[in-house]
Amino acid sequence: MKHQIVIIGAGTAGITVAAQLLLKNKKLDIAIIDPASKHYYQPAWTLVGAGTYDFKSTERDMGDLIPKGAKWIQEYVEDVLPDEHAVVLRDGTKINYDYLVACPGIQINLGEVDGLRETMGKNGVCSNYIDPNYTWQVLQEFQGGTAIFTQPNTPIRCGGAPQKIMYLADDYWRKTGVRGQSDILFITPGSVIFGVEPFATTLMEIVDRKGLQLRFFHKITKIDGENKRVFFDIMKPYENITHLCYNYSDLEDSQVIEGHANLKFDMLHLAPPQSAPDFIRRSKLAYPDGPNKGWLDVNINSLQHNVYPNVFGLGDSAALPTAKTGAAIRKQAPVVVENLLHLIEKKGEVAEKYQGYSSCPIVTGYGKMLLAEFNYKGERDSDPLLTKFFDTSKELYPMWVLKKYGLPYMYWNLMLKGKA
Repeated sequence: MKHQIVIIGAGTAGITVAAQLLLKNKKLDIAIIDPASKHYYQPAWTLVGAGTYDFKSTERDMGDLIPKGAKWIQEYVEDVLPDEHAVVLRDGTKINYDYLVACPGIQINLGEVDGLRETMGKNGVCSNYIDPNYTWQVLQEFQGGTAIFTQPNTPIRCGGAPQKIMYLADDYWRKTGVRGQSDILFITPGSVIFGVEPFATTLMEIVDRKGLQLRFFHKITKIDGENKRVFFDIMKPYENITHLCYNYSDLEDSQVIEGHANLKFDMLHLAPPQSAPDFIRRSKLAYPDGPNKGWLDVNINSLQHNVYPNVFGLGDSAALPTAKTGAAIRKQAPVVVENLLHLIEKKGEVAEKYQGYSSCPIVTGYGKMLLAEFNYKGERDSDPLLTKFFDTSKELYPMWVLKKYGLPYMYWNLMLKGKA
């Protein structure tokens, strides 16, 4: 079996690229490989986890979204063999291609934290990345105590999501009257809560206003769900643990001993460790070593593979030094489409037009959001039209409306149809 263009993944990137290609040339022979029967608008899962969005509204049948003119192969990928211009399916079928677009998304690795698989979804251990409905259940059942929100020591989809649900939880617990009996901690292996100004300053003001405790350079290693304890390795030398914290306060029944910390929790929200899918990690399309090991080896501006010129990569599985978000894909997809058509039409060099744009709509409470937009240089890269009317670095109700209503509409009706 052979197709002119094979796209691995029918997520945001795969469907958007296929739709844009077919709008430009409906005669293209395109196959999309993805085993999923459902497609989810995952950016809304933060709101689902806070009880302000219906989970069923984030779900569509995959068959309704595959662009007309593309063939959907509903099967798992087992291997990619770029030297043979081939993709091998789990059932053994080999599909050859002239051009490959690799955008299989990201893989959640529960096994990388000892005890996580066994306790996820119970014992007050939740994740909006896995089951936002259970997060909402945990928030409602919380009666005070210690609430911990964590990030892993890996790249993750939507890096701001772990703190968004913390801000919403704080807001919800103030409404239900249990916030006064609660400690809320954000524990991260990173050194800051956000890396781009002026958004970082705004977020630190919110941290102060809400009375949240931050602990930096902490890598989660183990969870004892039944006894409600979480364990961390401390990644930086310290004289006093307070030097690695912000708004530090002692917690009941917690320990810090020689580079390790363990804390008692009453609820724990995780962004679990993540990676590119295994079939990408073990293929020749991935970096074999170094800091980007296991992620797609593509030119960060053209999104063309650095070794195999008939291959492009975008989305969450690509080794791009920017946030892994749907907004980033919206800017990446047109670059891939233009360059792929350029190659097909034999027009010479590809263009290096993608400058790392991504955005993180950071919900800071019910009815409040700031819109952090930035590029590879870590500079603010806000939409000029929006900023003409709004200071998107501040908490605004119109940004909340954009998040809850505008962006989902744009996603389903424009982006996945190749029109945005």
